[in-house]
Amino acid sequence: MVEIRTALVGIGNCASALVQGRFYYKDREVDIPGLITKNFGGYFASDINFVAAFDVDERKVGLDLSKAIFSLPNCTIIFQKDIPDLNCNVNMGYVIDSISEHAKLYNEDVRFKPRKNVYSSEDEARKAIVDILQKAKVDVLVNYLPVGSEKNTLFYADCALEAKVAFVNAIPVFVSKLYGDKFKEAGLPVIGDDIKSQVGATIIHRVLTKLFEDRGEPVKRTYQINVGGNTDFLNMLNKKRLESKRISKTQAVTSQMGDHQIPGDDVYIGPSDYIPWLYDRKICFIRIEAEQFGGVPMDLELRLSVEDSPNSAGVIMDAIRAAKVALDKKFSGPIIEASAYLAKSPVKQFDDAQAKKMLLEFAEV
Repeated sequence: MVEIRTALVGIGNCASALVQGRFYYKDREVDIPGLITKNFGGYFASDINFVAAFDVDERKVGLDLSKAIFSLPNCTIIFQKDIPDLNCNVNMGYVIDSISEHAKLYNEDVRFKPRKNVYSSEDEARKAIVDILQKAKVDVLVNYLPVGSEKNTLFYADCALEAKVAFVNAIPVFVSKLYGDKFKEAGLPVIGDDIKSQVGATIIHRVLTKLFEDRGEPVKRTYQINVGGNTDFLNMLNKKRLESKRISKTQAVTSQMGDHQIPGDDVYIGPSDYIPWLYDRKICFIRIEAEQFGGVPMDLELRLSVEDSPNSAGVIMDAIRAAKVALDKKFSGPIIEASAYLAKSPVKQFDDAQAKKMLLEFAEV
């Protein structure tokens, strides 16, 4: 049977949307909208099988993945209720820096409720997780840890390297840049970093920035302000965890300015606040100021509202399938052909038209 044996680290809202989507798109013969690619190198959404999962929340560890995705503090929309038992229990992960201390100030229904580490050391934890990955014969490991999990992300990247599995990094930790050579030497692909949404704040901001530049009206000042009510936005109230996120989102936009760059103080892009009653809804405000012909000033303001986690789940489906195609073709290191279109911070930026062409050629569409 053709399958992509997939493991997930972090069974939060994004994992919930991904697993729901796997069964929403289970019939490859039915043309249901919502995916960038239906057939990616011979693989369909229904070929993704979840065989291992890791989390640290006591309400999820020990549950089958089909149940854990609907457990608190997850709050994303439920669009696919019927998920069969997956015979995939959620294993206890390992906490290094994945849990922010400030979350303890909030009600446990909206924050993580972590168990104590069951492993006495990082080395013991790595050996145990590698053993799980190997016994499950995992092809692709997806990193869905909270933003700011710098050390924990590299820990799981090390697990992937030792277990000989491909790595998809969905968050803004620069694994492809830091560990690209390691994955190349190991003969394994890595895709990332920081997965884009399908039609989200970053891609819209990129497209608008490129439009202004192409039409001879270079951007003078711009901001992107994001608010939401899920655990991601709660986690990001700790500003110390946001450095990589701001860099990732800012470079994704300013890369479309070409040789014309604006002072850092004239660009603000990043998460701004946590509003609990928004749940998994993300609201984005974008402003661009520019000059028209004759130096006449103009500005654009845009408001976007999306369900945050499903908005990136389809992109992750492409990333997982791209990782498997890379494995099949024995490609290794950062897979720029896929990462350039699917991630905010690939090792090399391209404009979106070129990046999509590269992705489709890689997918043989």
